[in-house]
Amino acid sequence: MRKGFYWKLAAGNIRKNRKIYYPYLLTAILTAMMLYVISSLSSNQSLGSGNLLMTLQLGKLVTTLFAVIFLFYTNSFLMKRRKKEFGLLNILGMGKKHIALVIFCETLILLLISLVVGIGLGILFDKLMFLLLMKLLGTGVSELSFQILPGVIVSTALIISAVFLLILLNSIRQIHLANPIELLRGGEVGEREPRANWLLALLGMLFLGAGYYISIAVTDAVTSILLFFVAVVCVILGTYLLFTAGSVTLLKLLRKNKRFYYGKPAHFINVSGMIYRMKQNAVGLANVAILSTMVLVMIFSTFSLWFGMDDTLRSHCPTQMVFEIVDFKSETPLNRETVVNCLNQAVREEKTAIADEMDYYTISFAGYKQGNVYLTNPDAENLSDLATDGLAMLRLMAADDFARFTGEQANLAEDEMWLVDGSFPHSEDDMFLFDRHYHITRRFAADDVFIPSDSLYIYPVRWFIVKDRAVLDQIVQAQLTAYGQNASKPALCLFVNLTTNDNETIQRCFHHIIEKLLTEAEGTITFHRTENQVTLRQELSELYGGLMFVGLFLGSLFTMAMILIIYYKQISEGYEDRERFRIMRQVGLSKAEIRRCIHSQILMVFFLPLLTALIHTCFSFPSVTHMFAALSMQNIPLMLRCMGISFVVFALLYAVVYLLTAREYEKIVA
Repeated sequence: MRKGFYWKLAAGNIRKNRKIYYPYLLTAILTAMMLYVISSLSSNQSLGSGNLLMTLQLGKLVTTLFAVIFLFYTNSFLMKRRKKEFGLLNILGMGKKHIALVIFCETLILLLISLVVGIGLGILFDKLMFLLLMKLLGTGVSELSFQILPGVIVSTALIISAVFLLILLNSIRQIHLANPIELLRGGEVGEREPRANWLLALLGMLFLGAGYYISIAVTDAVTSILLFFVAVVCVILGTYLLFTAGSVTLLKLLRKNKRFYYGKPAHFINVSGMIYRMKQNAVGLANVAILSTMVLVMIFSTFSLWFGMDDTLRSHCPTQMVFEIVDFKSETPLNRETVVNCLNQAVREEKTAIADEMDYYTISFAGYKQGNVYLTNPDAENLSDLATDGLAMLRLMAADDFARFTGEQANLAEDEMWLVDGSFPHSEDDMFLFDRHYHITRRFAADDVFIPSDSLYIYPVRWFIVKDRAVLDQIVQAQLTAYGQNASKPALCLFVNLTTNDNETIQRCFHHIIEKLLTEAEGTITFHRTENQVTLRQELSELYGGLMFVGLFLGSLFTMAMILIIYYKQISEGYEDRERFRIMRQVGLSKAEIRRCIHSQILMVFFLPLLTALIHTCFSFPSVTHMFAALSMQNIPLMLRCMGISFVVFALLYAVVYLLTAREYEKIVA
């Protein structure tokens, strides 16, 4: 054959089949662009090596996996539409070797265009994404640098090339193994009516119910984190089974209802048409539902963390500076007067003043609640071995410390306590702790009193107010006996606000106070916790800003995948339905009735995944809130608003995709 024949034939095939090739090419370009952007950002040394870079590297891994899976998936649509053409060429005399050469030329053309345009756009958009990331982090341009990394260009090209090579080998394998008749009928594969399978439909309901149950029933943060991915797998399996087996079973039940099935032409056409190829349809619909759910959960959760950053900051660090001081060489912490004197001296030396100062003596340890007894089993290496639902962090405070910042005067006996509990109500009035009986004489909800503390504990925190320091010291000693080397040390917790809001001054005072206390104690103390709002805000901005950026980035990637799946599904459905509608027109169905049937079927097919995604997202909400509680994010109204807004925006985008693809479908079948 003439030199360049295969290249011309390949280029002509791409132009001739542009309705299916151009969206695929656009997807490959955008995938290459986004892979370059995320790889460049994750390799940018000016972003440091902390939480942000780790988050970006995770985003790069997900994007790479996405590129492999999704380009393979979309290529299957191309091969299905092209098999008939390849079969015809084979019958007309072109050998499979020559067809494989044409496919090679087509693949190479698509690869070169994808790499050149995709990486070129990636270099341009890299700067835009870089600036967006800096905006989220609140970082000045002078502190970060934009750069083009040749290594990133090479790695992106290698990854995309490897994916295209695998796609090429898979396509050649399909052509090689099929005979010409199979190739001619390749576009019709999957048209056999599937059977109703009650067992799989029931199994799908069980998987889905299990996933929903885990999200709703598990209330503590640790178990939610451990079981979240189990719930995700259950929901994914349940979705696939219900869309494939459950939908067919439901449609066949509708077909048995003669009044419904034969009552209107639209019912007859839609039910029979969907049953005819439902197995293939159902997989695509399940993919769209799962991708939509991933986008919604990813977007609303990262937005919730970002916009709830101030709530998290206040929960972690309620004042400008927090210190938790432990004297590891004695049973009691550093003397309160000594600490306050060091604090005042350090602040004066920094030429500022104290606005507020709060402190208290406390002991914190874990306990597992069974009835009205808190178990403290010294034989258990970890109390979480017992269970997690009853596990709590117990914190104790003397009545005089409690009165200083709440105004509540407690006249307690040695065997009496007050309880401040933010988790769930208690019915009993008596409690046993370290085998000693205590009577609960008064309860407070966590919101009723202000205790300067933190939300660093992932288990529920319960405060017990005891008579005085002597009773508290007795419990400290009992805790030491019970836990041995795992016992907690008592601590003096110090919370400080300065009269200034200048970040540099706060940072200087913070470090000066630590130096003063260490010098005064002569090496006998350690800090269980030191924190200031300036540093913590920077850390949260880096972590949550990175998560929000990656969430938006991957959300855009998954949305692109969803749009392309819907588009190819509608194109494939259009070509397969065209012959059926042509026959129906011949037997008397009007164009108006056909148009109504088209819109009815597309609406049913399109918005079932959206409804499913909404239900999945709503059931995921409890699990997400429990996990976020571990990050001190407990602003439920804010999370509900973020979820609602995310769904509305996504639904509007979904509707636009519906209008565009419905028009293409109608053009094909009408």
